[in-house]
Amino acid sequence: MTLTSLTLAQALVAIFRPMFQHIFNTELAAITSDKDLIENLWEEIKRSYSKPGRYYHSLSHLDNLVSELIPVKDQIADWQTLVFSIAYHDIIYNTVKNDNEEQSAKIAYDRLSKLSIPASQKEKCFNQIMATKRHAISDDDDTNFFIDADLTILGADYGVYHQYSTMIRKEYKLYPDFVYKSGRQKVLRHFLQMKNIYKTAYFRNKYEMQARKNLTDELKELSST
Repeated sequence: MTLTSLTLAQALVAIFRPMFQHIFNTELAAITSDKDLIENLWEEIKRSYSKPGRYYHSLSHLDNLVSELIPVKDQIADWQTLVFSIAYHDIIYNTVKNDNEEQSAKIAYDRLSKLSIPASQKEKCFNQIMATKRHAISDDDDTNFFIDADLTILGADYGVYHQYSTMIRKEYKLYPDFVYKSGRQKVLRHFLQMKNIYKTAYFRNKYEMQARKNLTDELKELSST
């Protein structure tokens, strides 16, 4: 696929896929009639995911996540909580820290505390965000769908995957090559050593084979340079 056709394909996806902002605001409106609160909560998310240095972990990532999950919405028990988990799972993203998931989960819990929702829902959101730290299989089916959707980029066409890996390198630009390559290789091996990268049959059938090929190819590239 040429760069031109890839760009066109991405543009078409951006036009026709559901925008996460609308979905997030719709779920909030089902809970509260406070329009200022809804606006403030979204604006914080928008600012966080639009910060300089976010090449991959941006608003587009949220759009992609929800686009991947909508086809299996009927299999998700608590869609509303899943939408909140998508919104906050990378709200903190600092490449020199190793507690981004913990900090993101805490912010999610705090912001959801402004809404009239059960503590169990806030705790579920907290736990789903924490699950993105290891991407290990969960006893909760919703969580498995969520962490699988978070990894769908791994199973993309290699041209798209290569763009993703380039964007990740840009996000870690503070690190010299020898440090970055070592850390990146560790991440790639972590996924390749999993029995199944994707925990649900839906995403496994759709992306597992290509994801393993992409990860293996990138690992070879890093080892040869």
